[in-house]
Amino acid sequence: MNDNKSMKDIYLALDIGTTKVCAIASKTNEHNKIEILGFGNVLSEGVLRGVVSNIEKTVNAIQEAVRIAEEQSGIKFRKVNVGIAGQHIRSYHHRGILTRDNPMSMITQADIDKLISDMGKLVLPPGDKILHVLPQEYMVDNEQGITDPKGMSGVRLEANFHIITSQQAAYNNIVRCVEKAGLEIASITLEPIASSEAVLSEEEKEAGIALVDIGGGTTDLTIFKNGIIRHTAVIPFGGNIITKDIKEGCTIMEGQAEKLKVKYGSAMPEEITQGLTIAIPGIRGHEPREVSEVVLARIIQARVEEIMDYVMWEVKRSDHERGLIGGVVLTGGGALLRNIKKCVALHTGYNVRIGTPAESLAQGYRVEIGSPKFATSIGLLIKGVPQAVEGIHVEDLEPLGEEVVGGHIPYDDSKDEDQPYKKPDKTKFSWWEELRESTKTWFTDVDDKEIK
Repeated sequence: MNDNKSMKDIYLALDIGTTKVCAIASKTNEHNKIEILGFGNVLSEGVLRGVVSNIEKTVNAIQEAVRIAEEQSGIKFRKVNVGIAGQHIRSYHHRGILTRDNPMSMITQADIDKLISDMGKLVLPPGDKILHVLPQEYMVDNEQGITDPKGMSGVRLEANFHIITSQQAAYNNIVRCVEKAGLEIASITLEPIASSEAVLSEEEKEAGIALVDIGGGTTDLTIFKNGIIRHTAVIPFGGNIITKDIKEGCTIMEGQAEKLKVKYGSAMPEEITQGLTIAIPGIRGHEPREVSEVVLARIIQARVEEIMDYVMWEVKRSDHERGLIGGVVLTGGGALLRNIKKCVALHTGYNVRIGTPAESLAQGYRVEIGSPKFATSIGLLIKGVPQAVEGIHVEDLEPLGEEVVGGHIPYDDSKDEDQPYKKPDKTKFSWWEELRESTKTWFTDVDDKEIK
C-alpha cells in the first residue's frame, strides 16, 4: 500500500443538468493538471431549467453516471462535489462591519471569518438560503481598496460582499437526490463559478470579463473584474428553448429538432452560402418534411439574440458594461452552435471567444471531455473538495481515452453524405415570411411570453 501522499487529490464531480447528468472521477498530477480516471454521462430526464422536477428519475441518472465513473476508475466514492444552478438563484450586494476591541492588535483571519459569518444573519426572502459569500473589497478605518487586510491594525473593519442565494427547496431536492443515490455531499458550488475555474485565465479575470455558460435549460452569467466575481445571474433560457423553437417553426418532432440543431444549425443565416434544403423523414406514413438551412438559421439566430439581450441587461445592471476589457467567453453546450461566436460578437459589440476546459486537463483524456459542454464538470473538480481513498494505488491508474494535442475542440460542421439534399424551392417556405410579416412576432416560449 502506498503512503497517504499518493492518495490525495482524488475527486468526484457531479453535474446535474437539464439535458445530462455527468459524473467525472479524477486526480491531480504533479503539474497541477487534472487526470480523468472515470467518466459517466447519461441523459437527464428529471431536471427542468436546472431544478429537480422528478426525484426518482434524477436519482436513477445519478446512480448510473456514478456507477460508470466508478467502474472506469476502480474507485468506490462516498462523497461528491455537486453543482447547483437554476432560475431560483439570486445575488445581492451587502456591506459588513466589524468593530474590534483592540485597535493596536493585527487583523487576523479570525476577524475576517467573523465578518463573513455575520452575513448569515441577513434577512432573506422567505425560503431562501445563502450559497456563497464572496468578499469584494475590504476597508480598514475608512481606508478603501484593500484586498487582504490581514496584518493591518485598525478599529473598524468593513467589507463589501457579493452574496449568492438559492431557494431552500431546490437546494434540499439536490441534497435529497444525492443522498438517495448513496452518496454524501462534500461541497455544493454555483455552476457558473465552477465553469469560470475551468475556462478563464487569471489575466482575463483581472482585466474584466463576462462568462456566458449556455446550458440546456439555463444560461449562466458570471462577471469578473480585478480578479473578483462582481456579478452573477441565471437566465431561464438555454439550448432547449432553441430546440423548441425549431420544433414549432418547422412542425417536426422534438428529437428531430434537436438533431437538426446540432448537425445543421447555425446562428448566422448570412454565413450560409449554399442554401441547401434538408429532407426530414416522415413518421408512421406521414410525408417527409423539407427544411431550408437558412430558415433553420433564422430561428436559431432569433433566440440566441434574445438570450444575449437578457445577458446584456444583466451586464448593464452590474455597472461593468464598460469594464469588460476581456469581452465575452462562451461555454456550455450552446457554445457548440456553428457561428455563435460571430453572432454574439455582432450583437453585443464585445470580443468573443469559445471557452473549453481542455487547458486544465492532463494529456490522455477523451476528446469529448474537452468540449465546452463539460466546463462545469471540470470546474467542479477544480473547485471541489478532495477525498481520501483507501484500497487503491492511485499512481497505477491510467487516464482514459486517446491523447489529445492542443485543446481546442472545433465545431464539426461536416455533412452526412447519405443525407439527401436538394436545391431549395423557396415557394415552399413563403409561409414563413408571410407569418413574420403578418404577426411581427417569433414563436412563444414556454412561459407563453411573446417574443417581439
